[in-house]
Amino acid sequence: MGISLILKIAGIGLVVSVAVQILQKSGRDEQATFVTVAGVIIAMLLLAGEISTLFSTLKRVFGL
Repeated sequence: MGISLILKIAGIGLVVSVAVQILQKSGRDEQATFVTVAGVIIAMLLLAGEISTLFSTLKRVFGL
């Protein structure tokens, strides 16, 4: 896991938080919720590769 992955997730968090604040101030709470969920899904997709690597390492270490 590199620093680039951490920076990507932090960037997604910043963009999502700004978008949510703007949407909430304009009275569009439902769209703000969708933006939050989309941000979480995008972050999880970025982490999917790392989770796969973790499981592969655990299988190798424990001999499964």
